Amino acid sequence: MTADRTAESGTGNSLDLAAEPTPGSGSASLNVQTATATATPALEVRPGRWIANWDAENKQQWETQGRSIARRNLNWSIFAEFLGFVVWQLWSIVVVQLPAAGFTFTTSEIFWLISMPSLVGATLRIPYTFMVPKFGGRNWTIVSALLLLIPSIGLALCVSNPETPFGVMLLVAALAGFGGGNFASSMANITFFYPAREKGWALGLNAAGGNLGAAVAQLAVPIAITLLAAGTVNLPMAGLMWVPLILIAAFGAFKYMDNLTSAKGDVAGSLAALKEPHLWIMALLYIGTFGSFIGFAGVFPKLIKDYFPAFSSIGVGTVALSLAFLGPLVGSLARPYGGRMADRMGGARMTVAAFASMAVITLTMIWTLPLKNFWLFLVLFLMLFTASGFGNGATYRMIPVIFAISSRAARSGASSVTTQRLASSALGLISAIGAYGGFVIPQVLNASNTASGSYTPAFYGFVGAYVLMLAVCWFCYIRNTNRNAMGHV
Repeated sequence: MTADRTAESGTGNSLDLAAEPTPGSGSASLNVQTATATATPALEVRPGRWIANWDAENKQQWETQGRSIARRNLNWSIFAEFLGFVVWQLWSIVVVQLPAAGFTFTTSEIFWLISMPSLVGATLRIPYTFMVPKFGGRNWTIVSALLLLIPSIGLALCVSNPETPFGVMLLVAALAGFGGGNFASSMANITFFYPAREKGWALGLNAAGGNLGAAVAQLAVPIAITLLAAGTVNLPMAGLMWVPLILIAAFGAFKYMDNLTSAKGDVAGSLAALKEPHLWIMALLYIGTFGSFIGFAGVFPKLIKDYFPAFSSIGVGTVALSLAFLGPLVGSLARPYGGRMADRMGGARMTVAAFASMAVITLTMIWTLPLKNFWLFLVLFLMLFTASGFGNGATYRMIPVIFAISSRAARSGASSVTTQRLASSALGLISAIGAYGGFVIPQVLNASNTASGSYTPAFYGFVGAYVLMLAVCWFCYIRNTNRNAMGHV
């Protein structure tokens, strides 16, 4: 998988907008006159907006034509991925309002509705990565955007009738996983458009734009479903309000995005990466960082409602639930800074610091719950989201360095091209595995509540997991820094 690289490690170069080429009909040639001895490949635009001879590493082609084309594709990719995250998180907001709409699901059933989109979305990230080379980035963006209509409209239909069976609700919630899969294909597409020197910055913008979809959904949906409801909730609006934007995204991809004939999948690289022990170690760490981010993003509205039932009423309670958007927001914004600090301190040290912070913050939250102070609870959870965001950036920054200096391929003398290929594939796989945290965290909370009537044992379990992951990171990547050159990680 060549997709899921990140920008957490720095800022990259600015993306100046150059004049866009005007596509011709049929097979047209975008010729560039050069005064140099080295000929620049002429970009050939074929029917269906396929571009041949793309070479982002060719500086002349990039500066004269490539940059503006890449930026145009990036802009629409960000918009489509943003909507993917919106749809992925819709059920986490809707479930807390189901009782007000006449639904009588159990707490266990509610947690299944929260966690099912993450389970499906994480699984879809793997095949979605290979859709871009197979069908083209433009073509797949159109398809993946239109697929978001199914869970959006399906949600509206389901929640409009309190008699809808739980099995039907669970199926429609699972279809929201289409939004989670969009991340992988979107990142895979953009990685083909940008040169290595600007890839991190471009993919960072793409990833940040997507992550912010979770925050925007949690801010906008509670307000929209009560805006015209007059004392009740208009739950179908939670899905229908995104339909026009989804159609705009699909049209924009159709009209303005491009396919690249040079985009190739890397199944062999993915299979080779699976044999690297470091992939599984880093996947464990990423479940702790990104898994916590996406998992807590899903359950945060329900935790607010369960711990502070006075906020369950319409009106003031809706405003309180809307504050749940701050969690995904601060986590998303912290992520690139975690990568930047990892560049200075080392990714392993930053990851250890993130897990230590997450453990201490979670313990503090547990011990202060008896105070019943909503604002203290909110601040502590925002700190937890921030620490997980820093950990996301730091952990991802570690992966390419580890594969370059300590993977089995690197130790056997493999070329830098081979290790970079393995690192790219590992990033994609680790991204998919980490997203399973969005399923695990709600289910652990559900099991804790079912067994003991409280979420506290689950939070103690999370503390234990953070301490374990801290120890694994320290043992594997800090303890022997002098002997295995891991001081650079």
